[in-house]
Amino acid sequence: MNGRKAQAARNDTAILEAARAVYAADPGAPIATVAARAGVGISALYRRYPSKEELLRKLCGDGLKEYIAAAEDALADDGDAFKVFRRFMTRVVAADAHTLTASLTRSLEPTSEALFRDATKAQDLGERVFKRAQKGGAVRADAVAEDMANVFEQLAAIRGPSAKRTAELRKRYLTLQLDGLRPRKKAQALPGPPPRWKDRASG
Repeated sequence: MNGRKAQAARNDTAILEAARAVYAADPGAPIATVAARAGVGISALYRRYPSKEELLRKLCGDGLKEYIAAAEDALADDGDAFKVFRRFMTRVVAADAHTLTASLTRSLEPTSEALFRDATKAQDLGERVFKRAQKGGAVRADAVAEDMANVFEQLAAIRGPSAKRTAELRKRYLTLQLDGLRPRKKAQALPGPPPRWKDRASG
C-alpha cells in the first residue's frame, strides 16, 4: 500500500475496534464517541461509514460471519462432543460475536437482506451445533438451543474495568455455564417451559 492507503487501512481498523467497544457497551451511543475513541476525525469516519446505521451493519455482519465460521468449524470437527462444543462456545464468547449481532441487530430497522440471510444461517447452524452436542451426550436432554443463545447474552453483559479483565470474567462464567449444561445423574430438572426466540427478542 502507498502511504495514503496504509493510513486509511489503519483508520478503518481503529474505527471498527472502537465501534465494537462503544456499541457493545451502549448501542445508543453517538457516532462521535466512536471517532473520539478511535482517535480519528469525524470527517474521516464519515468518509468510510456515511451513517451510524452503516457502521452498525458492518459490525453486525462481522459478528455474524465469525459466529457462522465458528459453527461450521464445530460441525466439521468429529472430535469429543463436549470439547468441540466448548471450543465453539469459547470462540463465540471470545470474539464477542453475540454482542455484535443480537443486541445491535435490534437497533437496525429495517435490517438489510444480507444481514437477515446471515442471521438466519447463523441461527440454523447454532441449533445444529447444539443438537449435535446434545446427541453426543455433551448437553443435558432438557436444554434447548435457545438456552445457549441466552447464555451468550448473559455472558455478553459481563464487563470488567478493562478488556483483559472482561475476557477473564467471561471465561470464568462460561466454565460455570458449561458445567450447568452438562448432563448430571442428580441434576435438578429445569423449571418452567423452555425459552423461545420471542422471549429474548422482547426483552
